[in-house]
Amino acid sequence: MKVAFYGTPDFAVPSLERLLASPHQVVLVVSRPDKPVGRHQVVTPPPAVEAAQRAGLPIAQPKSLKGQEAVEAVLRAGAEVAVVVAYGKLIPGHLLGVPRFGFVNLHPSLLPRHRGPSPIQWALVCGDRYTGVTTMQLDEGMDTGPILLQERVAIEAGETAETLEPRLAALGAELVVRTLDGLEQGSITPRPQPTDGVNVTPMLRRNFGEVDWSMPSRQLVNRLRGFTPWPGLHTSFRGGRLKVFGLEDVVPPPRGDEAPGTVVAVEMAGIVVRCGRGSAVRLTELQREGRRRMPVDAFLIGERVTRGETFG
Repeated sequence: MKVAFYGTPDFAVPSLERLLASPHQVVLVVSRPDKPVGRHQVVTPPPAVEAAQRAGLPIAQPKSLKGQEAVEAVLRAGAEVAVVVAYGKLIPGHLLGVPRFGFVNLHPSLLPRHRGPSPIQWALVCGDRYTGVTTMQLDEGMDTGPILLQERVAIEAGETAETLEPRLAALGAELVVRTLDGLEQGSITPRPQPTDGVNVTPMLRRNFGEVDWSMPSRQLVNRLRGFTPWPGLHTSFRGGRLKVFGLEDVVPPPRGDEAPGTVVAVEMAGIVVRCGRGSAVRLTELQREGRRRMPVDAFLIGERVTRGETFG
């Protein structure tokens, strides 16, 4: 089939490259406009655009898909289907029926669980044991369209969003091609999403990274996994900001009724801090603002942390 591909970040690149290696023909790549990146704010094309440029594909980077120009671009390209992988904006309703086979979206969760903009992160934050990828037929809702295919995968112990995302991108790339093959052959029947088990994730915000020591320890560990690499976790200590890169659940927790955020033990293996419901975590890797990231034994050389001090 002739494919119009809509995608922007790194997550979209494996799907685009897998389509290029398949019998399907990518006739147009639509992505978000270039934007400033990094400390020096160098205007840089999105990863999907760079991949399209390497392949010599036609590229469009409209500021909006709301006008007739977006429809005409698909028609000129002769696309029979559109594939959406992390484009970054909702596809307007007037576009959805333009290609013969509509718009197929790859979503990195087992829908209807974790709809919305941050499904990978929230699968980890929620402590899910499994996640996966779903292809669905786009409608005008937020990830509400009928399911085409799904693939489930186990979440590995200690896995973070930084490591889970490329795994799901690669798994999703294969699912996209299988979905287009099935649509072309007429072997896939779209099925409505279940009405139970729906969870809608929020857009990630910087303030999500602030440690709330009243949370149970397991919840804090899961938040670090989900919020790595961004927004990460941070807390306050001795009047300054402290980034937390290593966090372990202490099982069983030490006895005591200290307030959450209180240091209950200082060991070379880590700083043990009381959390909600009597639980505790061990801090194993930290970074003072403006300094380098370091393991806790090195941190303790410069910061003589004592029992009874408080974080947060």
